[in-house]
Amino acid sequence: MAHWKLDDIPWQRFEPALVDPEILKLVKAASLVEHNGHAYARYLEQVFADDPGFKEAAWAWAREEVQHGEALARWAALADPAFDFAGAFALFAAKIKLPSGTNHSVRGTRAGELIARCVVEVGTSSYYTALAAAAAEPVLHEICKHIAADELRHYKLFYTHLKRYLERERIGALRRVLVALGRLFESEDDELAFAYYAANHASDGPYERKRYAAAYARRAYRFFRPAHVERAVAMTMKAVGLDPKGGLSRALARFAAWFMAARAHRLARAGA
Repeated sequence: MAHWKLDDIPWQRFEPALVDPEILKLVKAASLVEHNGHAYARYLEQVFADDPGFKEAAWAWAREEVQHGEALARWAALADPAFDFAGAFALFAAKIKLPSGTNHSVRGTRAGELIARCVVEVGTSSYYTALAAAAAEPVLHEICKHIAADELRHYKLFYTHLKRYLERERIGALRRVLVALGRLFESEDDELAFAYYAANHASDGPYERKRYAAAYARRAYRFFRPAHVERAVAMTMKAVGLDPKGGLSRALARFAAWFMAARAHRLARAGA
C-alpha cells in the first residue's frame, strides 16, 4: 500500500481558533527532530555497511521521518506564520551531531543498535498517539494519527531486523535491557531539549540544557495517559526479550504512568 503524502492531509480544514499554543511549541520542536532523519540514515548506513537490505530499509524509513518533519513544519507555519523552520533546523542540525567515519554502533552491537531504534519508535508512536488524542485542531489531529501509525510500523521494521541479528550476536536479556534503559535515559539529553530551544526560544538568550529539557518535558508529559504508557512498556519488553503481557510488564507500566504523571505535575508547579 502506498505511503501517505503531504497532499493527503486535509489542510483546508485548518482551524486557527483551535490551536493550543503549548502543543504548538511541541510540534515546532518535533518538526526539527523528525526532519533530521537523513542524518540518522547516514549513521545506520555506516553501522550496517555490509547489509544492503537493511540499508535500503533505513533510507526508506528516513524519507518517511523527513516527511513527518515537513508535515509538522507546514502545520506549525499555518498556526504561526512567523515560525522560521529553515533557520531553526539549521541551528538544530549544527548542534546535534551523530557519529561519523565509523562502522561501529554506539550501542556496542548491531542488535543493540536495533533495540535502541525499537525504543525510539515505541516512544514516538506513543507520543504522537497522545498528541492526536489531545489535539482539538483537526489538521494536527490527522497528521499525528498518520505519524503514530508510521512509527508503529517502523517499530515492527526494526524489530524484524533485530530478530535476524539476535540469531548472530545472541546478546543476553540483561544486556538488552541495559541498552533499552540507556536509550530511555537519553530521551532527556540534548536532542529534545535543544530542538525545543531552537524552535521556540533561540532569540531569548543562550541555550541552557536543564532549563529547556524541563520546559519540553513539562508540556509533553501531561498528554500521556495510562493506556499510552502501558502499550509503550509492553512493546519495549518485547524488544528486550521479556514477556510483554506478564506481571512485570504490568507493574512497570503502572510505575511508569505514575512517574510521568508525578513528574508532569512537579514540572508544572516549578514552571508556574
